[in-house]
Amino acid sequence: MSCNKILPDEGYVKYTAVHTQAPATNHLLWASLNHARTQLYDLGLIGMLPNGVGFGNLSIRVEGEEFLISGTATGANRVLTPDDYCLVRYCNIEGNSVVSFGPIRASSESMSHGAIYRACPKANSVIHIHSKTIFEGMLDDKLLSTPKTAAYGTPEIAYAISNAVERWGKEQGQIVLAGHDDGVIAWGTSVEEALAQVLELYEKYGSRKNER
Repeated sequence: MSCNKILPDEGYVKYTAVHTQAPATNHLLWASLNHARTQLYDLGLIGMLPNGVGFGNLSIRVEGEEFLISGTATGANRVLTPDDYCLVRYCNIEGNSVVSFGPIRASSESMSHGAIYRACPKANSVIHIHSKTIFEGMLDDKLLSTPKTAAYGTPEIAYAISNAVERWGKEQGQIVLAGHDDGVIAWGTSVEEALAQVLELYEKYGSRKNER
């Protein structure tokens, strides 16, 4: 078992992470989740910046509030393997900590995913992308949004996401993270539904060359 302390910059884990090395989780829908990720990678919505910081991640609910999520520092890889995913057992928003198991540490965005699974019991998949054109288009159209004051990787943004999803009151949706540059999240009752939410945004705002 190991513990990561909070770090200051975007793209890095800012919560306290308690991680236990363990074999990969054998989830029946892992292949569907990974296929969706490859599609998003090819669209430039998940990947890695020239400075080596990865962006974008996706997850699927396993049981209760447990979920399988793409691991940290995997953005550069077009196709992932089961060893590139991590099982998040528990997200403590109040304590700003995440408990995870697997061959790799959980994504730095795990708290945001956990907030949606908590707020929407019928949500079974969450996708977090980065796109300047989608981000700006959603803000211009005043779509569902977190406050600009809710910064990346903080309990405040997790609470803001949870509250917004509860207010939305639907099994699927899209939210722009106004305090997390270019960040957008979509969720749905399945991987396919969450992916469809992202592709709808891409068709509307982001089909031009994506620039983060």
